[in-house]
Amino acid sequence: MFRWTQVQSVGKPTGSPDPKRYLWVLGLIAPASALLPSQLVYHTGAPVFWWIGPIIVLIVIPVLDWVVGEDGTNPRDEDYEVLSNDRYYRWCTYMFLPVQLIGLIIACAMWAGNELSFLDKLGLAATLGFVSGIGINAAHELGHRVEHLERWLAKIALAQSGYGHFFVEHNRGHHVRVATPHDPASARLGESLWEFLPRSVIGGFRSAITLERERLARKKHGWWTIHNHILQAWSMTIVLFATLVAIFGVAALPWLLLQAVIGFALLETVNYVEHYGLLRGKRPNGNWERCSPRDSWNSDRLVTNIFLFHLQRHSDHHANPGRRYQTLRSSQQAPQLPAGYASMIVFAVVPPLWRYVMDQRVLAHYAGDVTMANILPRKRRRILAAHGVTA
Repeated sequence: MFRWTQVQSVGKPTGSPDPKRYLWVLGLIAPASALLPSQLVYHTGAPVFWWIGPIIVLIVIPVLDWVVGEDGTNPRDEDYEVLSNDRYYRWCTYMFLPVQLIGLIIACAMWAGNELSFLDKLGLAATLGFVSGIGINAAHELGHRVEHLERWLAKIALAQSGYGHFFVEHNRGHHVRVATPHDPASARLGESLWEFLPRSVIGGFRSAITLERERLARKKHGWWTIHNHILQAWSMTIVLFATLVAIFGVAALPWLLLQAVIGFALLETVNYVEHYGLLRGKRPNGNWERCSPRDSWNSDRLVTNIFLFHLQRHSDHHANPGRRYQTLRSSQQAPQLPAGYASMIVFAVVPPLWRYVMDQRVLAHYAGDVTMANILPRKRRRILAAHGVTA
């Protein structure tokens, strides 16, 4: 039985189950960007288009977010079942995969050839890396579903980035420990992106291994079994990369590895944005309170909402992880970012700018009580002292 959980809707009823219905196919622009560079360069003579992926994500989308503005609509309660069962929305995510794969094959052919300069190949790797990172977001949507097909498609979508353990860690680790000091994917107040990335990548990997080993032990399986979700996902990466190298030669391998690193780095940067400085409260018995809308940074910018399948309505996703992307709602209780996720990625790579924009918002979210924030341990004394609190 479906249950609403701790989310207060905002926006006016639209009179339509989904006014954005035919915009969701625009989410395919992300994987399609890997198909564009050669044609754009051919027709314009401008090699900058090898970098079309970063250009779209870091420049075009932030500008469009600013121009178009807020979404402002939420699905109505009575439309929930209709939207959830409409298979059109599933196909919008399913189609991500073949477009993603075709783009990767074309890129490998270009990396293996001698027509492109080193810089052009680097730009193409960056574009494929951004596609790979956004592919992890498509896998994120599919991996939360109970249907076996969609869970397998999630692992396939993760193959390009080599980040198959995300399937385990995100669902069974991050969603349990989010906005606590125990979650490697929850950034802490005072922690820069560059400090966060190795902690989240290494911590998430270790957590996934532990969680899957425990699950297999409960089912009386050892690690080396076909039932191992991590090995299933990693095997897909090995088969994909080995096939591409067999077809196009070993010259493609360094670029395949580079785009994978860029892909999961982009994913982890979004993780950094989503929960920075936020900390769940504790119950009288010392256990963490249930995750609430106050424990995720949200943004309801329309363009990034479409581009990332409502990932920015992150509070509702954590409160109700079984909801499909088209049914996620914006919340008045959730802390709001000053811009869309695409813009916040740009801020995050410059730590002084990030702190200037975000630290004051974390403090305001907790009504000035910095002790309620999730603070980086090595900076805790300094941060508390700066706000007149004795450690």
